[in-house]
Amino acid sequence: MKKPFSTNRMAWRLLNELIENHVLYGVETETLPQGTLIYDAGATARGGFRAGELVTEICLGGMGHARISLRKYGDLDLPSIFVYTDHPAVAALGCQFAGWRLSQEGYSAIGSGPARALALKPRELFEEIQYRDESDCAVMVIETDKSPPVELIDRIARDCKVKPSRLAIILAPTASLVGAIQISGRIVETGLHKLRRLGLDPKKVQYACGCAPIPPVHPKLSKAMGRTNDAILYGGVSYYAVESDDEEKLNKIVQKAPSKASKVYGKPFFEIFKEADHDFYKIDSDLFAPATVVVNNVRTGNTFAGGEINVQMLKKSFEI
Repeated sequence: MKKPFSTNRMAWRLLNELIENHVLYGVETETLPQGTLIYDAGATARGGFRAGELVTEICLGGMGHARISLRKYGDLDLPSIFVYTDHPAVAALGCQFAGWRLSQEGYSAIGSGPARALALKPRELFEEIQYRDESDCAVMVIETDKSPPVELIDRIARDCKVKPSRLAIILAPTASLVGAIQISGRIVETGLHKLRRLGLDPKKVQYACGCAPIPPVHPKLSKAMGRTNDAILYGGVSYYAVESDDEEKLNKIVQKAPSKASKVYGKPFFEIFKEADHDFYKIDSDLFAPATVVVNNVRTGNTFAGGEINVQMLKKSFEI
């Protein structure tokens, strides 16, 4: 798996923008004794819309772009994030996908970002998309308000084969504006992950884009988590340009791809999570998908679509 580009180096360049303008972006920085850089984008820091865009692009390994604007959902006008990439498999699955389980002495979190492409977490996914990074710096994003313990940080650096001083970790709590933005900014990744699970080869996806509402911030973690999931499940739209020789199979995959294919669809995620005893693994995996999925087969020009935006569920979740 030879690398044509380094996602960590590109993400590090975006980090420099946060460093140089951290006051403007409402981000607080800290350098730990071993040299690791911690970026607080919402734990105690104020954060903001532009910081959310940058963190989303960092999570994509610099291989995608994010822009925030207002979008209409039925009779609602909501801030929304639009994300696009010309390298979907690497940007979404190789970087943005939350695929690195972190644990150490009572600390538990899931890491995303291009650091995964150095540590190959999980390895089978990187073998499938045929990408691995080589870099002397590593960037990770964690949806938490607590910095990992020193021992865990050192282990992350070792797994990435970088010095601790060349490791940067961004904290983006779910119950913060930046956290909400970067979760909605996973709209392309969420859809691609579902399409892959249904049998679509992610390497066949040439281009991708998506848009999802940014939910109102809620200070309670459980409520914030519910809203951020609902933003994608009931308001997210993803679009993919793919190469396919089997349109019958492609159409069947697209019809099963949206969140509406789940048997538990139709309730706020807060309620679904509660009914599952607060265990993600007890929730029907078909639910984790955009509200709408659109796929264009570039070999034939035909386009297939499934799902729909559910404005009433957005209103109920966002308490509008």
